[in-house]
Amino acid sequence: MDKISIKTPEDLKIMEEGGSKLGFIKHELAKIIEEGNNALEIDKLATDLIEKSGGKSSFKMVPRYSWATCVNVNEGIVHGIPKKETIFKKGDLVSVDVGLFYKGFHTDTSISVGISPSLEIEKFLNAGREAFNSAVKAVKNGNHIHDISERIEGVITLYGYSPIEDLVGHGVGRNLHEEPSIPCFVYQKRENSPRLVEGMVIAIEVMYAQGSPRIVKEKDGWTIAMADGKISGLFEDTVIVTQKGFKIITG
Repeated sequence: MDKISIKTPEDLKIMEEGGSKLGFIKHELAKIIEEGNNALEIDKLATDLIEKSGGKSSFKMVPRYSWATCVNVNEGIVHGIPKKETIFKKGDLVSVDVGLFYKGFHTDTSISVGISPSLEIEKFLNAGREAFNSAVKAVKNGNHIHDISERIEGVITLYGYSPIEDLVGHGVGRNLHEEPSIPCFVYQKRENSPRLVEGMVIAIEVMYAQGSPRIVKEKDGWTIAMADGKISGLFEDTVIVTQKGFKIITG
């Protein structure tokens, strides 16, 4: 990753426009996460909506990746290939990750949805949403990445779940993945973690699991899943650091 970049007001205006388009796409994709539909249908709709937005797929710009989305089911946490054979069933937890490259800048967002979810899965999803909402409140000029990580870990562990330790959120802008890295758990002293500065744009990713945080890569070479086979979740939005707080641009 390159060093941390600070965006100009002109850059931020473009990213807000792109983020608004991507937020719309995300919510349209969520509407078709239903029993009997399949992961490739999600990707086809994303491809169509991205083309209509006037942007390009961020993920298709990643070397050797040919899809507009990553679709993960149950124990899958990230980078799931959207396959036609992945048919959604009642009780599944489905996560969709999608990125948009618009006028020179990337934005990135993810959502997790339960299909006729049990009370157990509803509780699990509520934990992820609550963790993101807590984490984003730590975003403001002068705070540290540590503050975001601490809030994610605090909520996730309070519910009895595990933050993922081997995957991180990230800065975003002219590159899909930029500095700083944003862990879902605290691993260093606050003062040693990067400081948040007005004009930074970050993708906060709450990644967590029902069981052990240990992950494995599956045979397709892309999908990363939980080693113990238990469910995982992913909530992500692109966020601008402002003088007094934050602005979510992909909500």
